[in-house]
Amino acid sequence: MAKKIIPPEKPAIYDYTLEELQQWMKDNGEPAFRAGQLFDWLYVKRVRSFEEMSNLPKSLRDKLESHFGFVTLTEITKFESKDGTVKFLFNLHDNHAIETVVMRHNYGNSICVTTQVGCRVGCTFCASTLGGLKRDLTAGEIVAQVVWAQQLLDATNERISSIVIMGIGEPFENYDATMNFLRIMIHEKGLNIGQRHITVSTSGIVPNIYRFADENTQINLAISIHAPNDALRSKLMPVNRRFPFNDVMESLRYYIAKTGRRITFEYALIGGVNDRPEHAEELAQVLQGMLCHVNLIPVNHVPERNYVRTPRDDIFEFQRILERNKINATIRREQGHDIAAACGQLRAKHMESTAR
Repeated sequence: MAKKIIPPEKPAIYDYTLEELQQWMKDNGEPAFRAGQLFDWLYVKRVRSFEEMSNLPKSLRDKLESHFGFVTLTEITKFESKDGTVKFLFNLHDNHAIETVVMRHNYGNSICVTTQVGCRVGCTFCASTLGGLKRDLTAGEIVAQVVWAQQLLDATNERISSIVIMGIGEPFENYDATMNFLRIMIHEKGLNIGQRHITVSTSGIVPNIYRFADENTQINLAISIHAPNDALRSKLMPVNRRFPFNDVMESLRYYIAKTGRRITFEYALIGGVNDRPEHAEELAQVLQGMLCHVNLIPVNHVPERNYVRTPRDDIFEFQRILERNKINATIRREQGHDIAAACGQLRAKHMESTAR
């Protein structure tokens, strides 16, 4: 279980959906339409204080100031890659550190957000799990990552056009905060990110895959699969012992049947572990008939782990086997390799340095 969040002095304004703010206005003797104006200041004009919200009455600004705060993200460090990727390490109000990555593509800018401080899923090839789970983030702490990145891009008249929830943590173990974050991101009066431009990735938290299927959204779902069978997946991903491979696959079939949407299977290729031709053949058989796509990810080297990368020729052979079996597969383009942009690496280094 995640440790209890130590709350800041005041609740964060970014924690609230428009509907919740409308109710707050009514409860505090204010007209509901003021919530829309507030939302505009937060997500369209992106101000950093209530005092700047000039079309709100001074009495309301004072009331907001006394009730709410802004999420405090303190930039510990920022790295910029030669490919345009920007990686932030932020400090939270309780001195926990999180990572956020902004990636520039020829089709727009995307942001990879973090949903937990640390992670308890325990994938053996991932730096995010080092040190375990400290706590969940609030919806507002996830929102603040996007707002900060958008403020960065405002300087060059760019915008965040897509979001991937693939940073540190398991979003479906922080389900309610993740869903509130998503509702804020897609709202037409807010940042208005298109639902089909958002992807949430899970390691296979089966009950919440079913919940997500029933949410009736157009947000994309990705699943970290990393193995074609139960035994190997349990070795790589201890979460598979809680939610076995067959149960995960059954929940995904329900998702496809309920939504009609394609699933992305994320498969980290680890040299000599899960990257042999027989693994590709087995994976192809498991995925036969599913509306899906496989994203092959050459594993990032993590100093604390002893895995090695799959050779380049073997990566292409794995892809060819899948495609020969009519399973669509692509190889993830690497970004930020020169700035430790793999999930959790920067935080792990920070934890090590502060522990000394």
